[in-house]
Amino acid sequence: MPALSTRPGCEIGLYELLSVLPSQLQPHVESADDRSFLHAMFGERSLHSLVKIHEKLQCYEDSAPTPVLDSAGTLAQNLTEELQGRSASNEIRELVKLLSKPHVKSLLSVHDTVARKSYDPELPPLPDDIDDEEDSVKIIRLVKNKEPLGATIKKDERTGAILVARIMRGGAADRSGLIHVGDELKEVNGIPVDDKKPEEIIRILSQSQGAITFKVVPGIKEEAQSKEPKMFVKALFDYNPADDKAIPCKEAGLAFRMGDVLQVMSQDDATWWQAKLEGDGNLRAGLIPSKHFQERRLAVWRPTTIRTLQRTPSKRFYDETVEWVEDIEEDNEFASYLSGLHIAGLRRSFRLSKRDKKTNKSMYECKRSEQYDTADVPTYEEVTTYRRKHGDRHRLVVLVGPTGVGLNELKRKLLISDPQHFSVTIPHTSRSKRHQESDGVEYHFISKHLFEADIQNNKFIEQGEYKGNYYGTSFDSVRSVLSKNKVCLLDVQPHTLKHLRTAEFKPYVVFVKPPSIERLRETRRSAKVISGKDDKNSSKTFSEEDFQEMITASQMMENQYGHLFEKVIVNDDLTVAFNELKQALRKVETESQWVPISWTHS
Repeated sequence: MPALSTRPGCEIGLYELLSVLPSQLQPHVESADDRSFLHAMFGERSLHSLVKIHEKLQCYEDSAPTPVLDSAGTLAQNLTEELQGRSASNEIRELVKLLSKPHVKSLLSVHDTVARKSYDPELPPLPDDIDDEEDSVKIIRLVKNKEPLGATIKKDERTGAILVARIMRGGAADRSGLIHVGDELKEVNGIPVDDKKPEEIIRILSQSQGAITFKVVPGIKEEAQSKEPKMFVKALFDYNPADDKAIPCKEAGLAFRMGDVLQVMSQDDATWWQAKLEGDGNLRAGLIPSKHFQERRLAVWRPTTIRTLQRTPSKRFYDETVEWVEDIEEDNEFASYLSGLHIAGLRRSFRLSKRDKKTNKSMYECKRSEQYDTADVPTYEEVTTYRRKHGDRHRLVVLVGPTGVGLNELKRKLLISDPQHFSVTIPHTSRSKRHQESDGVEYHFISKHLFEADIQNNKFIEQGEYKGNYYGTSFDSVRSVLSKNKVCLLDVQPHTLKHLRTAEFKPYVVFVKPPSIERLRETRRSAKVISGKDDKNSSKTFSEEDFQEMITASQMMENQYGHLFEKVIVNDDLTVAFNELKQALRKVETESQWVPISWTHS
């Protein structure tokens, strides 16, 4: 092996040694795999970079300059005082001004700290008045910046002691590792807190700047902190801690919006979880109501909410005595759909028809229990990331929206844009097949007896009776489209979503809402909507009542089912709305999405 090279002012050249080592070791290595491993290991660029850094630091250490003195700050101060006592020339005034600048003083202070190699923080001296019989205490000094300390306190009702109630994960107190839950607070900046209320102590802390000194009596340490796995939840409601009277500390709360994904950091407290927004760079967790606590609160609020909905002016949509009728132009409803005709209310246009109600059972009747299922309390849903793999079935695309908002136009444009990629279901009916119709094209024609049996066996997503005949959309019709490696486009009433939200379908729910009523008047006056109010099923222009019903129904749907919507599109301009929808569906197929964890762990 050749002699090891050296560099001026340095010890042995480790980099040169590393460079020649593989060739020197090669005769002693028999296996080709071992030789390849050695070459790969010693040829690793990161290892070479580390060695170069090591050599540079070694050279600096060998020839590093030493400071002349370690009190440059004191010298500058003395010089300033001496110069100020002399007759001031321009040069002296300029020098005094320079030495008085804060950044120069800070630079000299840093110089002295490095020169003394005194890097440890200065701890406050122990108090002289500690009673020998007093419990062991800790003197803790934390430097407070704009970030909150990340701890909450409470008063023990039995003893009156001020205790640390919780430590916020990732906050300053948590990162310091010096303060723990259960510690008893004795002093803050030398001020005794035994006789103070928690809000008074918080006020002292909020007014303190820089280093804050705590005197605490350590609590009983837990044997081991629970190592909770990461849990991500999707928020199904809006939350603002400033409006929550129950939260123990509003400043420690975390605000979020419905649809936000939260990483739950701690569930130690059964009432208040600690969480942070996914993707947020802030390390400190905030308080959020726990799932159980929020469900209890919503269960109390819910009956009032239902009564409010029933008192709404839009009685036609939500009174339980009102029935729904689907407007069907039976001769060409699906033929028109597939040929791309512009019909506003094509398949799922539900409009009230008092005349039809007298002679027919309702089509897709919406019961009150379905409109607002009190068992479904929206709080949090545990989620995980999901990305469709090549060869997997597409996610079901579900469109939801009020009558006349344009669901069918959006479906029609998607079908025309790529008929090999998008498709729709074929409905079932018990009516007789007409001479120009084919089974499995316009409808699946089955007997009334079989239809009723399928209803009993829960084979339909939606079903209803119209003029003595059954109509419905079956689960199997959705499976048929998905099995052909196509995206199935389905629009349904929102109360059916809970039956579709399964691991099998993984539905991507898009809510299409109308613009303001002013924009509706501007853009929809000349549009046509199918009317079911007479036997001709003739189309008519939108009325002011139609616009008002569309807005009201949209608000009701969003209030009741908004937590299930993954995308909201305002259909102000059809072309813009279509492009927004198509872009969203492209992301669903190519990017990771947050979905219920049950969809991937079934």
